[in-house]
Amino acid sequence: MQYSHAFDASEALAVGWGVRVMLLSASADTAVADRLAGLGAQVDEEAEFYTAMSAIIDDPAGYSLLVVDCDSLGGVEAGRRAAATLAAVQCRVPVLLFSAAFQSQVFPESRAAAVCLRAPLSPVALRVGFEHALRGRLMWQTA
Repeated sequence: MQYSHAFDASEALAVGWGVRVMLLSASADTAVADRLAGLGAQVDEEAEFYTAMSAIIDDPAGYSLLVVDCDSLGGVEAGRRAAATLAAVQCRVPVLLFSAAFQSQVFPESRAAAVCLRAPLSPVALRVGFEHALRGRLMWQTA
């Protein structure tokens, strides 16, 4: 017997209700935004680096996560610059970077370090990265 499950389409797997996410991406592809919304997140998209940084820094309590599409912004250095910018102003918003340049997925122990995922993102990788970046912040409900 075989079972299959569409992780990106199931509302039963939404874990991020009420989580506000800034997606920094210059790409017109909305697949990542749709998947984040499928996890229950409220997604704000921004294509310009400094506008996104300003929005997060000016309202740190409003955003729970920064997700950066490094490939659409010129490479991994753009994502690392975003994480460093937030760290420089002591903004504790977790960062999730994704790029085809990453050789492996990185789920750091330190909450200050960015989660790094290989692109293209699978629904499962995005969910695991999302949960890892927000560990301790998500409210789990039991039936």
